[in-house]
Amino acid sequence: MTVFGIGLSYGLATLFAMFSGMPIAFALGAVAVVFMAIYMPAASLDTVTQNVYEEMASITLLSIPLFILKGAAIGKSRAGQDLYSALHAWLHRVPGGLGVANVFACALFAAMAGSSPATCSAIGSAGIPEMRKRGYSGGFAAGIIAAGGTLGILLPPSITMILFAVAAEKSLGRLFLAGIGPGLLLVTLFGLYAVFRFRKEYATAKAAYEATGKDAPILQRDEFTMAERFSALPRVVPFVLLLTGVMIALYGGYATPSETAGLGGLLALGLIAVIYSVWTPNDLSPILKSTIRESTMLMMIIGMSLLYSYVMSYLHISQSAAEAIVAMHLPRWELLFAILVMVIVLGFFLPPVSIILMTAPIILPPLRAANFDIIWFGVVMTIVMEMGLIHPPVGLNIFVIRNVAPDIPLSEVIWGTLPFVLLMMLAVLLLCVFPEISTGLPNLVMGPDGGR
Repeated sequence: MTVFGIGLSYGLATLFAMFSGMPIAFALGAVAVVFMAIYMPAASLDTVTQNVYEEMASITLLSIPLFILKGAAIGKSRAGQDLYSALHAWLHRVPGGLGVANVFACALFAAMAGSSPATCSAIGSAGIPEMRKRGYSGGFAAGIIAAGGTLGILLPPSITMILFAVAAEKSLGRLFLAGIGPGLLLVTLFGLYAVFRFRKEYATAKAAYEATGKDAPILQRDEFTMAERFSALPRVVPFVLLLTGVMIALYGGYATPSETAGLGGLLALGLIAVIYSVWTPNDLSPILKSTIRESTMLMMIIGMSLLYSYVMSYLHISQSAAEAIVAMHLPRWELLFAILVMVIVLGFFLPPVSIILMTAPIILPPLRAANFDIIWFGVVMTIVMEMGLIHPPVGLNIFVIRNVAPDIPLSEVIWGTLPFVLLMMLAVLLLCVFPEISTGLPNLVMGPDGGR
């Protein structure tokens, strides 16, 4: 069979395994093992466990369970709710301040946890009921939290970026640094939309009140004294200091990413023990169980995805696909557009972890040949994969929101997230036009020859 035929059957077999309802890790592993048995030497099956172990034996990957531990320590305590409450107290005078507070709370929590579902769950459990109580529509409230949660894979420490750095063999510190500017850009766009959408819903409620005399919760305003504002800070400041300390340790060169992750996890456990008295075995049990469950799931997906990519490479599927793309001789921006469309389509079915590990061997060679900076592309690809977290049919954050707020119909949640998908597209466009947003270096998108 030709390489094209093998590649086509490999892709169809993968889709069949995915749609069969099999967990992603086992689906990828099963397809890889079957094709190893058919097309590779028989002895290769004896090395499956060795291949998986060698692919996962990366010191960079060690940081993933440690970052998950830090996120679980914060997410399973009252830290997320306290963070949200403090921001609301300080932003309540801004039109739509409650929505803006949720965006900032998601951003700060995401920067500490590194996980989008954890951010949605922690902030959404407090933020959505408060917004609904104050008259925000269900779709608006759900959309803010779902979109804000996606910042967890863009703002450092991002588990997704860790995997991209491993797959692309690029500096993790530089990739983390490149994600800060675009992350702040998205926070700004989301915050501005929250203000715009609030003004629209407020105007509608006010017009109804003037016409019928029927009051609406959204017309009410919260008031906080300066004493109440400052009283909300003591429980938040330690976690902001934790985030600052971790960033200084990482970017100041005082610790490697794995050491930083371990430091962050231990400090987070220490802080919740001191501030929230979470230190007994019963208190720590949910944190440790959540860490083990999520870490095991992610590491299984990583291991099987790497085996899947190894088989693709051995059978020359990825190399042939890359050569075919290059042979099309697309202009570099059309090439980038085609690749990003492919990532969007994959986002309909796969989480970011699988997309990175499955596509990196295929898309990175032609991008390098087209003279794109891979660090810059990693940031752009991350934003595009964020869209997959909030659009159907998979939309992991959508289903997290459904668990947090089961009273909001799924259709409302989906429609509430769509404006944020458009804002992410705008952010990608801005990054293409102004690549200096990523790191402040105007030529980051340019390759060695300086061409665009």
